[in-house]
Amino acid sequence: MARNGLDRVALLLVIVGAVVWLSVGLFQFDFVAALFGGASSTVSRIIYSVVGIAGVYSISLLFRDSDAVRE
Repeated sequence: MARNGLDRVALLLVIVGAVVWLSVGLFQFDFVAALFGGASSTVSRIIYSVVGIAGVYSISLLFRDSDAVRE
């Protein structure tokens, strides 16, 4: 299935989010919070929100016809 640029960015952000959650689950360490001053800092909240939006957008990839997207 061909992917457009937004699809690729969304999938990349979802993968990054999954790795962050893996580190939280296995090591109790949140990379985003550590890099940007805590989980409640504005920058961290923006990053969490962007990754969440990418995850919601990626749901649409499950229901697309493989011939519907062409580059």
